[in-house]
Amino acid sequence: MRDVIDALVDFRDERDWKRFHDPKNLAVALSIEAAELNELFLWKNGEALAAVDIERVKEELGDVFAYALLLAEHYGFDPTDIVREKITKNAAKYPVEKSRGTATKYTGL
Repeated sequence: MRDVIDALVDFRDERDWKRFHDPKNLAVALSIEAAELNELFLWKNGEALAAVDIERVKEELGDVFAYALLLAEHYGFDPTDIVREKITKNAAKYPVEKSRGTATKYTGL
């Protein structure tokens, strides 16, 4: 993961874009890219859903990951650590015996 983050930082720094990458702008960019990903699936189901342009999905996911990683880098977070921490927190909120096979929010379990 570190090599990917380093490549992103190098790409950014070679273009002198760090000044644009404050936390607010990174969060907004992340949200916009996530919306672009969502747009690929909007109003689709069945065959249309199965026919979504996978290359576009990959491209938008790349943008989402890139901005998320840059935001984590800004705060000095290790992405692997914060995902593991979130899994641990979610495991406590969603015990298997109560949440298996249901999409109910933890407050309703």
